[in-house]
Amino acid sequence: MKLRGIISSIILALALVGCNQEKPAESPQDPSASSAQNNPSQETPATEPAAEPAAEPAAEPAETAEKAAPNPATESTETSAPADQPAGPRVTFETSEGSFVLELDAVNAPISTENFLSYVNDGFYDGTIFHRVIDGFMIQGGGFELIDGKGSQKETKAPIKNEAKNGLKNLRGSISMARTNNPDSATSQFFINVVDNPGLDPKSAVNPQGFSPDGYAVFGKIVDGMETIDKIRQSETGVKRMMVRAPSGELMENPMSDVPLRNAIIKKASVTQSK
Repeated sequence: MKLRGIISSIILALALVGCNQEKPAESPQDPSASSAQNNPSQETPATEPAAEPAAEPAAEPAETAEKAAPNPATESTETSAPADQPAGPRVTFETSEGSFVLELDAVNAPISTENFLSYVNDGFYDGTIFHRVIDGFMIQGGGFELIDGKGSQKETKAPIKNEAKNGLKNLRGSISMARTNNPDSATSQFFINVVDNPGLDPKSAVNPQGFSPDGYAVFGKIVDGMETIDKIRQSETGVKRMMVRAPSGELMENPMSDVPLRNAIIKKASVTQSK
């Protein structure tokens, strides 16, 4: 009997060890920050649950979004904007990897569209880089310029209201505003979905895959040059020391992950067709 008791204890102990070694389920992060090392001031879409972006796809000062653990990627050709509506303004991006054209949806996302166009018309995006790239998820840019060869976070305008509940979806080829865990924290940073990402749409009864009830606001889509986006998504990435802004606005060096090792630079962004 004593021997049986000892054997039972050993079996129970092994079972408990096995349970403790199970890997916890991944949870979503937003598209703004890619890891805990990213400054909380960056915005980005998330891919796994992490601290909310204080600033990320990383984001701006005090804006970093968590990563969203993307669901099995599906590359659809479906458009993210409702059909039968007038074409919106178009913006052409000339990059070191090629060009692409965006069509913005001023009808369903008027706030995000106006905000984005204001940065384009100010020349804000010229000379910035895609600072966060995750193949099978999204590419993010609009916040860092190159100064002495190092990515440096730019100062931005005031944040805008989140328009994620406008009916537009985070489908392959759509462009959305990057933000922190604060829904209304988006400024200049944006991300382009390289696959369908329902996890970034508002969580609801019809979309239980959503990472948050607020979601990430889609405000346009690629209408030409998706091959350029696909080229950027395949960039070799790693950890780079970047200059990020603290909540006070001061720049400080900080390591960031998922950064292209060879800079993918936005040479110029310009409005090529008005609505």
